[in-house]
Amino acid sequence: MTGFLSILNELIDSAEKGVLKDKVYCVYISPLKALSNDISYNLITPLSEMEEIADKEFGIRIAVRTGDTTQSEKSKMLKRPPHILIITPESLAILLSSPRFTEHLAGVDWCIVDEIHALAENKRGVHLSLSLERLAKLSSYMTRVGLSATINPLEDVARFLVGYENGKERPCKIVDVQFIKKLDLKVLSPVNDLINVTHKQMHHRMYELLDELIQQHKTTLIFTNTRSATERVVHHLKEKFPKNYSENIGAHHGSLSKELRLELEQRMREGKLKVVVSSTSLELGIDIGYIDLVILLSSPKSVARALQRTGRSGHRLHDTTKGRLVVMDRDDLVECSLILKHALEKKIDNIHIPTNCLDVLAQQIYGIAVFEPMQVDDLYKLVKNSYCYKDLKRQDFIEVIEYLAGLFTSLEDRHVYAKIWYDEATGMLGRKGKMARVLYMTNIGTIPDETFVKVKIGDTAIGNIDEGFLERLKRGDIFVLGGQVYEFLFSRGMVAQVRASPSRPPTIPSWYSDMLPLSFDLAMGIQRFRKLISQKFENKRSKREVMGFINEYLYVDGQAAEAVYNYCKDQHDYIGIPHEGRIIIENYMDEDNKKITVFHTLYGRRVNDVLSRAVALAISRSQHRDVQVGITDNGFYLSCDKTVQPLTAFKLLKSKELRDVMKLAVERSEVLKRRFRHCATRALMILRVYKGHKRRVGRQQVSSMLLLNAVRRISEDFSILKEARREVLEDLMDIDSAVKVLEMVEEGKVKVEEVETKIPSPFALNLVVEGSADVVKADSKQEFLKRMHDLLQAKLALKKGKEN
Repeated sequence: MTGFLSILNELIDSAEKGVLKDKVYCVYISPLKALSNDISYNLITPLSEMEEIADKEFGIRIAVRTGDTTQSEKSKMLKRPPHILIITPESLAILLSSPRFTEHLAGVDWCIVDEIHALAENKRGVHLSLSLERLAKLSSYMTRVGLSATINPLEDVARFLVGYENGKERPCKIVDVQFIKKLDLKVLSPVNDLINVTHKQMHHRMYELLDELIQQHKTTLIFTNTRSATERVVHHLKEKFPKNYSENIGAHHGSLSKELRLELEQRMREGKLKVVVSSTSLELGIDIGYIDLVILLSSPKSVARALQRTGRSGHRLHDTTKGRLVVMDRDDLVECSLILKHALEKKIDNIHIPTNCLDVLAQQIYGIAVFEPMQVDDLYKLVKNSYCYKDLKRQDFIEVIEYLAGLFTSLEDRHVYAKIWYDEATGMLGRKGKMARVLYMTNIGTIPDETFVKVKIGDTAIGNIDEGFLERLKRGDIFVLGGQVYEFLFSRGMVAQVRASPSRPPTIPSWYSDMLPLSFDLAMGIQRFRKLISQKFENKRSKREVMGFINEYLYVDGQAAEAVYNYCKDQHDYIGIPHEGRIIIENYMDEDNKKITVFHTLYGRRVNDVLSRAVALAISRSQHRDVQVGITDNGFYLSCDKTVQPLTAFKLLKSKELRDVMKLAVERSEVLKRRFRHCATRALMILRVYKGHKRRVGRQQVSSMLLLNAVRRISEDFSILKEARREVLEDLMDIDSAVKVLEMVEEGKVKVEEVETKIPSPFALNLVVEGSADVVKADSKQEFLKRMHDLLQAKLALKKGKEN
C-alpha cells in the first residue's frame, strides 16, 4: 500500500479539482495473478473508506488485467480506462502492441513494479525491462517505483528498474527500509542427537515439534522445499493428530488448480485455517490474513528466501517477524545456522540478473514491429536503454533482426518464415503478413510450456518423470522410478528410453529437479565459518573455547553448538575440514569395490554442476573413461574404475578455458536440447498457438530437435542456439562463479588436496548417501549413517590411541 499512498493523494486531488482525465495514470506490475487481485482488493477498500469520510464519490477507477480477464472487461477498459491499471508483465506487453489501448497509456505518470526481485532474476524480468522502455517512450515523463523486501545489491536492482538514457544511468533514489521490522528467528532440531537416532524417532519427534509450535500460535504457515513434501506434511499431521487437524489445515502449491488455491487463500483470510503448508507458492506478498508464525522445514537455501518466507508473519504495524527453521541433519544444521546469522546481520545473497537474452529480444522486436515501423538505429538505442541490454553488441542485435526478417531461407523447410520486413538501405523494419498481430498476441511470454515425459522400455510405458529431471540426465545415468532402477539411454520428443538396471546404485536422486539450489554467497559464508573453526582445531584450542566461538558466531543454543562442534571435530580429526582455502578430493572404495571420488566443493549445486561436468569431460578426453556423476550443494562425486585419476583431470581445468570446455560438455546434452526448445519458443521460431490451435509440448519438442539440427547447419553460433547455451551456463548453472573458483585455485588462494580413506568422512556421508536415497528406505539410510558414524568413531579412537 505504501507505494500507492502519494498516487491516491494526487488522484483524489485531481478529482476534487475536476481535472481527472480518462487515462491510465498508474501502471502497477505484479509477477502473480493472485497478487494482482490481492492489490486490487486492498486498494478498493481504503478508497471506498476515503469516499465515505469525504461523503462523496471521487470516480477513481481501478482495474485488473491479466490472462484471466474476460473479453467484456477488456472492452470496458478500452471505452473507460482505469486510472490505476494492475497488470502482469505479459499483459502489459500485449497492451503495448495494441494501438487503441496505447492511447490511454500515453502520458502514464507512475509505474510500480512489485516484488521486483522475483522478476529481475529471470527472463520475465528481462522481457519487462524492454516493456518499461516501450512504456516510457509513450510518456514524456514516468516515475518508476520498485518494491521488494529482500534484494541485494540494491544498486543493481535500481539500475534494472530505471535503465539508461544515452548510455548514462537514469537518476534513482534508493529507500532502504527492508530491516526495519524486528526479527525473531531460531534454528530448532527435533532431537538432541542428529546421528544416534532412528528415522522413526526423528520422524515422530519432528511432527510432535510441529504440533507444539502450531498449537502455541493462532495461525501458522509451514514452508517445505518441494510439492511432494507439502502434501506429505499435511497428511502426517492429520494422521498423527486427528483431533487438532481436520478441516483447519490446507496445502498450497503450484500443482493445485487456481480455484483450490483461491479458496484456500480466502479461508485463511477469514481465519478458518489453523495451519497452511506451502512449497514456494506463498513466498511472495499475497495477503492471506494474520500469520503469527512461519516454520521452514529444512534449509530454504538462501538468506533472501528465508526472509521472504518468514516475512509472511507479523504483517501488522510494529509486529515482529517470527520464524523457526527446523533441521533434519547436520549439514542442514550448519546451513540454517549460517542463514540465521546472515539474516540477523543483514547480509542478503546477491541477485543474478540475466543479460543479453537474444530470444526475449527477438520476441520484443517482433512486438515493436507489430505496433509500428521503426528505424533500426532508434530501435537499437531503445533496447540499450534497458539494463539487461546495455552491453548488447550491434552484431548480435542485427543477427536477431536477420533471423526475424527471414534471411536464413533454409529455415523455411522447418516452417520458420519471415515475421518482419527489413530494408537494409533505409534501415527501416516493420511487421510482415496479416496474421502478425494475432501470432504475436497468442504466443507472447517467457515461461515455457512443460509437461511430463513418458519413460519407456521399447514400447512398454514404465511411468512419467518431469522435464526438469530429464534435463539432468545423460546417457548411462541411473535413476529410480516406481521403486525400480533404470539406466537412461536417450530421449525423443517427450519420451525417454531406458533399460532395467537393478544391480546399480542410482546416480541422480528422483527429487533432484525439485530442489532449490544453495546460493553461492551463502555457500561462501559456510566455507568461511568452516575455515575459522578449522583454525581453532589446528591451534589446539580447548572444547570450551571452540564452543564459545560457535555460540557467539552462529547465534545458536548450546544443544545445536554441541552438534556443530562434534560434526566439525570428527571431520578435522579424520581428514581435515574443506573450506574457502582448501578443496579436498576424497577417494574410497565402496562395498561393491567401485572407486568413489568425493570433491568437497561447497559452492552450491549451480557451480558444482559446472565443475562436475567439466571434470567428467576432462576424464573422458584425457583418460578415455566414462564416469557417473552425482552432485549436491556441498560437492560432487564420481563413480569410476580404479584407473581413473580425478585430481589429474581437475588440474587440467583452466579458468580462461572453462567456457569453451563447458560449451563442449553441454553440446549434445539433454539440458541443451530442452533449453533450445524454450528459447526457440520465446523467439517465436516454434509457435505454441497457431490459428487458434495449441500445440502439444511433445510436438514442440520434436519440432525443436529438427530445428536445432537446421540452425547448426547454418552456424554453431546462430543467435537462438547461442542464447540456449548462455541460458544453460549462466542462468541454470553458474559458470561465472565456477570461473572464480578456478581463478582462486590458480592464484594459490585455494589449495587442492587428495586423500585416500577406508570409509567416507563425515562431510562426505550425506553427499554419497543422497544418491542411494531412492533405493534405500529412509530408516535404512539413517541406519547407514549411524553405522558409518560408529565405524568412524572407532577409527578415530584407534588413531588417537596410536598418537598417545
